[in-house]
Amino acid sequence: MRTVLNVIWLLLCGIWLAIGYVLAGVVCCLLIVTIPFGLASFRMADFALWPFGRQLVRRADAGAPSTIGNVIWIIFAGWWLALAHLTTALALAITIIGIPLAWANLKLIPVSLVPLGRVIVDNDDVQARYPTVY
Repeated sequence: MRTVLNVIWLLLCGIWLAIGYVLAGVVCCLLIVTIPFGLASFRMADFALWPFGRQLVRRADAGAPSTIGNVIWIIFAGWWLALAHLTTALALAITIIGIPLAWANLKLIPVSLVPLGRVIVDNDDVQARYPTVY
């Protein structure tokens, strides 16, 4: 079922989200100072392509620099992305087939708000490798 949902997601909205995140990542990497944001944007693009069966987990070695970076990210880009995902989720939830896709959009809100100091892992690996789960 996870694969079917991921394929439907990819065809309907995942590819467009991923393209947007990749373009933002390229722009961030061109502006040397914002390379960490560009790398985070590439991680978000990967998650946006195939969200079902994966989740966001805090890295154990994430410290103050990622917290400061996340605050900057939220101010300039994060809340816009979260609002876009929320709006898209509400629009998708209107239809019956769109409810799982709306759920995937809601799953993308935490990664769009605080991408630094997080890692995306398969659901099967979460309990074994990461005791603290978000």
